[in-house]
Amino acid sequence: MARQTRQDRRARRAQQQPALAGGPPPRTPARPTANGGSEPERRRPAERGGTEPRRIPGSGSIRFVQEAIAELKKVEWPNQQAVISGTAVVLIACIIVGTYLWVNDELWKYVVKHVLLR
Repeated sequence: MARQTRQDRRARRAQQQPALAGGPPPRTPARPTANGGSEPERRRPAERGGTEPRRIPGSGSIRFVQEAIAELKKVEWPNQQAVISGTAVVLIACIIVGTYLWVNDELWKYVVKHVLLR
């Protein structure tokens, strides 16, 4: 599987024609096959005329880890300022919600003690 970089994606998008506003992008026509349909004929492994390549046990997980690492290299990670501001927003939201829940709990504790259990 070829690894696609950001520059490759931008170059591919620059070559494509922009879609019309409000309409879907143009679809490529399906190529007809030998059986007359647009889908390829599916055959069992014995009918393909060759032997199947042997799978090495555990190679699926190795490939998965390799592809995961390749995807992580493509990620545009936030800079330090973005991380600090995001952390500050989360902490402030936690303090506000915690305070609201504490006040609500104290209010209901008073109501239950002095009004309902009287």
